[in-house]
Amino acid sequence: MIHLFPRSSFIFALMMTLSCIFALTSRSQADEQAQRVVFLGDSITAGYGLKKSEAYPAIIEKLAKADGHNIKVINAGLSGDTTSGGMRRIAVLARQPIDLLVIALGGNDGLRGIPATVSGNNLRTIVDIVRKKQPEVKILLTGMQMPENMGEAYTESFRKVFGEVAAEKKVATLPFLLEGVAADKELNLPDGIHPNAKGQAIVASHVYKAMLPLLKKSQ
Repeated sequence: MIHLFPRSSFIFALMMTLSCIFALTSRSQADEQAQRVVFLGDSITAGYGLKKSEAYPAIIEKLAKADGHNIKVINAGLSGDTTSGGMRRIAVLARQPIDLLVIALGGNDGLRGIPATVSGNNLRTIVDIVRKKQPEVKILLTGMQMPENMGEAYTESFRKVFGEVAAEKKVATLPFLLEGVAADKELNLPDGIHPNAKGQAIVASHVYKAMLPLLKKSQ
């Protein structure tokens, strides 16, 4: 369900991660008490083909603030990223405080045919890394699904792995990031894979609802 890009170079990924850290640390006095929400994802999270303001993390920030939640969103979406890449990046991102981590990775793993067990172990490691550095962090793991042409056995094992990891690690979960959006021509870009602005708004609504129990109560 994710656009495949050539493997991102280590230097490029590092630069993107460092830019996210800069966003985490460059906070105005007004943002000092804001809850820091990091979205660790791929091209869907990055808002491929759209303005940054149209990507679902940016929409969620607006929804939360409209509800009285003081949050600061850090969009750590990187096109082409995998769960393996996420392991490397979270080790750097977690050097700065994170109140809520939304993990939205796995789509590129599936399209590359990476065994679901491998992706699951990577996701477990991501959770372990951030919890080791920040034990109080809240975590939301979003699931992804593969098209039927990937084979019934693989698609089923891939679909299940997100729930299995969430249950084992006791983190919140959203079964399918693209629920109601996947395969709908009116909600995706011409590539049929990435959500358009309307699709991103629907994704934002689903993810925000899953996030609400994890956010601190509005003052």
